[in-house]
This record gives sequence, structure tokens and C-alpha cells, in this order.
Amino acid sequence: MKFNRVVIKVGSALIAPNGQGCSSQFVEKIALFINQFHKQNIDVILVSSGSVAAGRHLIQHGSPIPSLPAKQAMASVGQMQMMQNWQNHITQPCSQLLITHADLKNRERYINIKNTLSVLLKNNILPIVNENDTVATDELKVGDNDNLAALIALISEADSLFILSDINGLYDADPRSNPNAKMIKEVPKITADIYKMAGVTTNVIATGGMKTKIEAADKATENGIDTYIINGNNPKVFEQLLQKINPGTCFLAQQSTAKAKQQWLKHTLKSQGEVLLDNGASNALIEKGASLLSSGITEVSGKFSAGEAVNIINNETKQIIAKGISQYNYLDLDKVKGQKSDKIDEILGYCPSKVVVHRDDMIITS
Repeated sequence: MKFNRVVIKVGSALIAPNGQGCSSQFVEKIALFINQFHKQNIDVILVSSGSVAAGRHLIQHGSPIPSLPAKQAMASVGQMQMMQNWQNHITQPCSQLLITHADLKNRERYINIKNTLSVLLKNNILPIVNENDTVATDELKVGDNDNLAALIALISEADSLFILSDINGLYDADPRSNPNAKMIKEVPKITADIYKMAGVTTNVIATGGMKTKIEAADKATENGIDTYIINGNNPKVFEQLLQKINPGTCFLAQQSTAKAKQQWLKHTLKSQGEVLLDNGASNALIEKGASLLSSGITEVSGKFSAGEAVNIINNETKQIIAKGISQYNYLDLDKVKGQKSDKIDEILGYCPSKVVVHRDDMIITS
């Protein structure tokens, strides 16, 4: 177990255990765990459910099952309560990111989220992510934040995902009805049999069950991220994690994060345009492992948006030397090609990024 950057997902049952607003009962111990990670220079991103549960007691809804407008109102007031509760216990500044699956599907918004997370972490600020339930256009779906946490882990290139809930881990049978049920400590690969072990949640304020946690683990492990399901009710699990002991169920990554990203860039992400470079920039990429700067670009071809992939070509040999994700759309990039990075703001009126393609978002093909 080696942690460099982790995503921690906290369920509603830990935020508002009695369904009557935020509580520090479990949050205090989780926050202490996060503070300890920060002292070890481990990057942490928190995905926190609980805005609806935190605001539930403040909105009159007259039904055991609130309407969508009532849920959205609960989320609106509860998000403020939840953020304040976290900041009261976290020793570093916290930030709030409210996003939806639509934001993650849009390539330009995707790259903006990635860049924002990167800047926050570099400035020692804890990003707290939640789905923007107040503007959801459909019912608040079961398991959104389990799967959202997995997607945030992919975006941020985390090495580990911790899913904290009120359960110990994955069992080979339902422990509520079978006293002989045994917890599975390690899952080498997620199969159909693993999914069959998933039950449903009985917690009225929770929005997910074991199935959504396995779905999240499936997404993460395929992309090189170890995933743990652990009991956030039990403070001893945090002591064990700090000692590099698995206290719950670990779903093993199927490959390294670097290899997963390389395969994604090379085989899955289709290039939408071409960027031609002079020899100096080409050599910097291949021999020095540099990021791509605007000054080395001689020509831009194709119509692409920020966040889409482009082929990177040596203008002299016409060979594709790399492939990567552009921080710029084709129109803006055409305006700043051949220019120094410090001139971009003057030319465009803003500067999306000092680099056109970051080294971490690039694979050398030649």
C-alpha cells in the first residue's frame, strides 16, 4: 500500500447519521485522518455526499419520499451546512466543487475540472466535491457519488480510492441475515460473481448500496486505481490505513495508472486535429520529456476543442511524434502559435494554461 494521491468518498450516513442535519460524530475522525495524510504530504480529494441529508430537517416536505424540488431545496441549504462542518475540522483551507455528470462528459469542462483540482492541490487546499444536486434535471440517482468519486479519481490521476460507508466491506453473503457471512479482504478482479454479492441499502438517507460501490471500484481498478471499501463508523480503520494495513475490502488495480493512461491516450482517445512543431520543440518533447509550449508550434490543423486529443507532428519530417490532450481549442491555438507563453494573455485576453499539452497528458509515439 503506497499512497501519493487519494480520493476519499464519504457517504450520507456518516455526514448526518440520524437524518437530522450535520453531525461531527464521524466527520471529526475522518477529518483527523485527512489531516494526518496531509502531514505526510499525501494529496487528498474529498467527495462528500450528504447535502440532502444535511438539509432534510430544514425543509418541510410532508412525505417519507420528498419530491425532486424538495430534494433540491434540501441540497441547497444542506450543502452550506456540510461544507461548514468539514471546514470546522480540517486544518487546511477547503474548496467546494459542485459538478454533474454532464460536466464530466463535456471535454472542455472536463479539462477545466482537472486543471482546477491540480491548482488547488498545489496550493495545499482540500477540494471537496459533490454532485450539483440543486440543478439536477432528473431524479437524484442511487450511487451518483460512488461513481462520481471514481471519475474524480480518474481525472485527478489518484492512485487510491477510499469509499467510506457504514459497512465493513464486501461479504460473501448478506451479514444482516447470515451470521456466517465472511468479509472478503481482497478482490483481484471484479467479475459477475462479485456483482452478485451486492445487496441493496436499507438506510433511508443513503443514496447507494454495495452495487454502486462495486461499479465505482470497477471503473477505478480498470484505470490503475486501488479501491477500498471501509467502515467510516470505526475510527480504528483510519489508524490501520495510516499503518498501511487494509481494514476493509481492497479491489486491486488491474494495471498501473501510467499504463492505463497511455493505453487510453494511444488506443481509445481519437485525435481531432494536428499540431505541427519545429525541430527544437520536437526534440524537447522526445529527448527532454518537456511539455508542449505555444512557441514551438508552426501550424494548427483540424477543428478541435480544449480537452480533445491532437496528433503532434514534426513539421520537417511530417512524422507523428506524440499524441496528447490540448488545453486550447483550434481557434485560440492558431492565434498564439509561435508565441511565447507570457504573450498569450495579451493576445487572447486570457490564458487557459501556460502549456498547450502537458507532459502528463501526452504519449510519445516516435
